[in-house]
Amino acid sequence: MTSARRGMVIVNTGDGKGKSSSAFGVMLRAVARGWNVAVVQFIKSDKWQTGEKKMAEELGVDWIVGGDGFTWESEDMAATERAAQDAWERAKGLIAGGEYDVIILDEATYPVTFGWIDVADVVQAIDGRPDSVNVIITGRDADQALIDLADTVTEMRKVKHAFDEGITARKGLDF
Repeated sequence: MTSARRGMVIVNTGDGKGKSSSAFGVMLRAVARGWNVAVVQFIKSDKWQTGEKKMAEELGVDWIVGGDGFTWESEDMAATERAAQDAWERAKGLIAGGEYDVIILDEATYPVTFGWIDVADVVQAIDGRPDSVNVIITGRDADQALIDLADTVTEMRKVKHAFDEGITARKGLDF
């Protein structure tokens, strides 16, 4: 076991619910400890008025919405791809800058899986981060290179989901 105190890399993946929620729990812990936190969202758009964003802004968390909505709702996939690439460029700068103790890359696995962002670039940016920076990556189907890079990987597994029974997402519980 190493005693080094380098920032951690955490990946929350899988088809179950709770990947982002888990990351936002860490966000709350970090803020409570006086840490600087930034969130970069890669899929959700500003149209979503989420409870986590509202609370984060009240707590002084820097929140960057880099997506333009769910990909299956996109009317211009080229613009959706560009939005994700722009979000990655901003995230890369935050990671390298060392100003933040925790950076959450929410739903970042999707643009990697879609081939919009080069996984080697993501790995290089995270691996080369300043020692004080912790990075949390969320989303389904995490690339093996991200799993290999991570210190902790949790796979959320769906056992049962309300959506499968036609129950839609609810304010306060889901967003």
